[in-house]
Amino acid sequence: MKDEFRLDKDSLGTISVPKNALWGAQTQRSIENFSTGGELIPLELIYALVLIKKASAIANFKLGLLENNKKDLIVESCLEIINGIYDSQFPLKVWQTGSGTQTNMNVNEVIANIAALKTDSPLGGNKPLHPNDDINKSQSTNDIFPAAIQISVLNEIHLNLIPSIEQLYTEFDQKSNEWNNLIKIGRTHFQDAVPITFGQEISGWSTQIKDAKNSILLNAKDLLNLPIGGTAVGTGINCPKNFSEEVIKIIRSETKQPFKTSSNHFSLMSSHDRLANVMTQLKILACSLFKISNDIKILSSGPRSGIYELILPRNEPGSSIMPGKVNPTQCEALSMICAQIMGLECAVSMANSSGTLQMNEYKPLIAFNLLTSINLLSQSINNFNNNLVKGMIPNHKSAKNNLYNSLMLVTILVPEIGYEKAAKVADLAFKESLNLKHAILKLGYMTEEKYEEIMKIDDMV
Repeated sequence: MKDEFRLDKDSLGTISVPKNALWGAQTQRSIENFSTGGELIPLELIYALVLIKKASAIANFKLGLLENNKKDLIVESCLEIINGIYDSQFPLKVWQTGSGTQTNMNVNEVIANIAALKTDSPLGGNKPLHPNDDINKSQSTNDIFPAAIQISVLNEIHLNLIPSIEQLYTEFDQKSNEWNNLIKIGRTHFQDAVPITFGQEISGWSTQIKDAKNSILLNAKDLLNLPIGGTAVGTGINCPKNFSEEVIKIIRSETKQPFKTSSNHFSLMSSHDRLANVMTQLKILACSLFKISNDIKILSSGPRSGIYELILPRNEPGSSIMPGKVNPTQCEALSMICAQIMGLECAVSMANSSGTLQMNEYKPLIAFNLLTSINLLSQSINNFNNNLVKGMIPNHKSAKNNLYNSLMLVTILVPEIGYEKAAKVADLAFKESLNLKHAILKLGYMTEEKYEEIMKIDDMV
């Protein structure tokens, strides 16, 4: 058994670490002390931290604080991590120290041990690179961890979420244009209302999604201000002049996003209002998607005893006991994900408001909930679009029957006969199962010719 472990050292003493693990003593302590749950720190956040390490090494070298060979080793090691070669070396749970220090040290230790492998040095010996003195030089967890959250969240929004949103509303827009002349009955309060076209109805869904996208992008711009250089509490202790600018210049080049140095590190390190605000925008997108998925579920209800104005793709059998039943499962999956995101947003709001003095101690939760939400939204929108929206079609027969059976068409007659008489027409038609024309003729409010002249459904939309 002894052959399977090595002894690594940190400021608390020595600890047994798996012999071939590239993490070190501080990571091992976190593994043993924080084993709750199965949620790991997201790799997107790890990669953002590694990007900061790479940029910091280059900046420290330019400022004369790090030797060239050490800079090269850090940069090479970081590139390999970002390429996914060492994903298994980041085993820490979300439910750890609230600052993220253990994850920062996990990254530092892995970089140090990759460098050890490259130079045939023993793992855990902190040579040729020391996790703190070389890889963490000019940094603190308290400034680079929130910066890494901001970088990873912004990257994931632009790389994954926005494209999925755009594909969905593009499909909605296409259907809205194709179905713009298909008239159906509108509904308010779950009751019949006046006519609307399929195209108009879908245009509302599309605009909801576009508005949510624009709000996300607008508020995500606040994440471009990074607190790198604030170090422990925002004062920048042990951080050289121009370090922040040099690091962020490299991050801008790598991410193609216009990141800049925060004008006040104290704000971004002690509070994560900007991240909480972006989480709120994700929740609003989830609310819109929840509403749209429910609308589609209602409009497709049936097929014999519901509205059934939309026909959805038949993806899988819907019941283990009722043969032939097919359910709107894509709507249900999306709705569950939206409900989950609403809950995650509540947790982020609580976490953001609960930070104390110079540091918020809920950083891993905030990062995990944001990145999880972006990932869930991106994937579920793609599934919803590909497996439902693209294949749904209007049911012309049901839509026509529902339209012409609606008593609310009487609304078009109000300017001619007044609200109270129109209400009597609708009431008589309902009680005696008449159509509107027979009811109005029976009451003597209008001639048949005048009725036909006014009752133009195309004019109602």
